Amino acid sequence: MAIVRGVVALCVFGVLGLATPLAQAGRPDDDTPAAKDAKTERTTQHTLTIGGRTIAYTATAGYMTLPTYDGKPRAEMFYIAYTLDGVTDPATRPLTFSFNGGPGSSSVWLHLGALGPRRVDMGPEGLDQRPPFALVDNESTWLEFTDLVFIDPVSTGYSRPVEDVRASEFHGYQQDISSVGDFIRLWTTREARWASPKFLCGESYGTTRAAGLSGYLQDTHGMYLSGITLISPILNFQTARFEVGNDEPYRLFLPTYTATAFFHGRLDAALSRDLRATLAEVRAWASTDYLVALAKGDALTGDERARIATTLARYTGLSQAYVEQSDLRIGIFQFTKELLRDQSRTVGRLDSRFKGIDRLDIGSGPEFDPSMSAIKGTYTAAMNDYVRRELGFEDDRVYEILTGRVNPWSYDQFENRYVNVAETLRSAMSQNPSLHVFVASGYYDFATPFFAAESTFDKMQLDESLRGNYRFSYYEAGHMMYIRRADLAQLRADVEKFYRDALEHGTRMPEVPAAAPPGQ
Repeated sequence: MAIVRGVVALCVFGVLGLATPLAQAGRPDDDTPAAKDAKTERTTQHTLTIGGRTIAYTATAGYMTLPTYDGKPRAEMFYIAYTLDGVTDPATRPLTFSFNGGPGSSSVWLHLGALGPRRVDMGPEGLDQRPPFALVDNESTWLEFTDLVFIDPVSTGYSRPVEDVRASEFHGYQQDISSVGDFIRLWTTREARWASPKFLCGESYGTTRAAGLSGYLQDTHGMYLSGITLISPILNFQTARFEVGNDEPYRLFLPTYTATAFFHGRLDAALSRDLRATLAEVRAWASTDYLVALAKGDALTGDERARIATTLARYTGLSQAYVEQSDLRIGIFQFTKELLRDQSRTVGRLDSRFKGIDRLDIGSGPEFDPSMSAIKGTYTAAMNDYVRRELGFEDDRVYEILTGRVNPWSYDQFENRYVNVAETLRSAMSQNPSLHVFVASGYYDFATPFFAAESTFDKMQLDESLRGNYRFSYYEAGHMMYIRRADLAQLRADVEKFYRDALEHGTRMPEVPAAAPPGQ
């Protein structure tokens, strides 16, 4: 990345991953978007040691003014970018734009959880909830093989519309796609990175955004992507909407119910030996006998219903009576409340390894999601400290980690049908056969279950010649599988291989330059 106008980077003073913040820049003479960016950006220099090898990188935190087509300011979008130092030709260096979902989420989770050079440490299994929380160097950062740009959509993080522009103009599927896509085009243009191989990485609703962007960037800006990483994806909302008349979620969530019961010791001995073997068995049953039973509904005979109830109880760890009383249809919140009810505990939605404590043991759903409670305070404290103290960016506005201010969120173009962006992704991959997709799913994720993602891709109607362009990988944690150290390292290894494979017939990934020795 070119050095930002009006900003001089300072050197590191002996602490890896920690830089002295820049002094406040002077006010520019004009009020153009470019000048606004100059006064609201901070650039710092850092080093990071990975496996005994030290690399140097530049961090830039600040705003980019998003203009209309006619050049009028629409919003100030906050971002944090990391570029590796010592790269002789940035055109050979992959570039990744990353964001989370919500809608209403900042990019903090992927930024400080998995991809960035610094990360939140929640212990080996990611279950440590004791404040204060440590921010440590991330030896699994993706910065070794790609430059990174973390984007906060409008109304999240520090991003806001400009004066006299309504925030609601950005709060919707298409509005969000266009604003984030226009930011990507503008950043790429200003930093002269059009020749770089370009990737997207989204998590949760961020995968919905990424699929939408695959079409928008291609069709609107002529920007063709090399790859997309979908972490805990949801592309077809029918797979996750428990509504009368929609039986899909009941069978697609079942393998996650089984994995959760496995983790908490609620399965019989035969199902408790090998998680993957058990899940393969449950997937097969959910795609055959259970699928047919749900389709038959009240036409099931008494014997058929009893047989399905027995198997469903065995695979969920719930009692057969409870399964029968639920008409063979277990909703997510019923399950998270019921599984450990006899222990006066609930299980998490984002990560069902977590346990929660409700005021009462009665009721059909939990009071809160213990896995969300575990991460929200952790990442909020880490981000507010990091952006000001280590990156030197000062802003007294609230950094919106996860906000409801984006509601109502518009899905106008999907009126009277479920949101489904898998078709957008299929079309983009068909028009750009070099576009590759990596799907990362956690076994203990109830927000975006892995079997639902598999089903979405199975039904995408992608041409047979392109089906090798996507791959799945699975992890023994939840929605944010990277909070578990082993999965963090595995995710990084899996994604690096994905990048290399995606670029095999294109630009070769260069070797990572080491930082200069002290004094040079």
